[in-house]
Amino acid sequence: MRILVFFDLPVKTKSERKAATKFRKFLINDGYYMVQFSVYARICNGPDAIEKHRLRAKSNLPENGSIRMLVVTEKQYESIDILLGNYSVKIEDEPVPEQLSFF
Repeated sequence: MRILVFFDLPVKTKSERKAATKFRKFLINDGYYMVQFSVYARICNGPDAIEKHRLRAKSNLPENGSIRMLVVTEKQYESIDILLGNYSVKIEDEPVPEQLSFF
């Protein structure tokens, strides 16, 4: 089974950024990995482990923001379709150095 954590945390002030960073670091230290920005997942070995990690996440919640947890089976997780568009990072052409001429 896997736990998916979706979160949307405010980061306008310094204290909000600090709280968001603290929550992200908690997730990483608790064995979660980033699936996408603001979406983290963790593998659990049954209902007892899920409940343990649910309580741990609940005790580390930031004061503000929106956080959702979803538990899915491995079969459900394997059925995820990854859809990619034609997004590419445009790299600017590097200027060609001019040859120096000495007369």
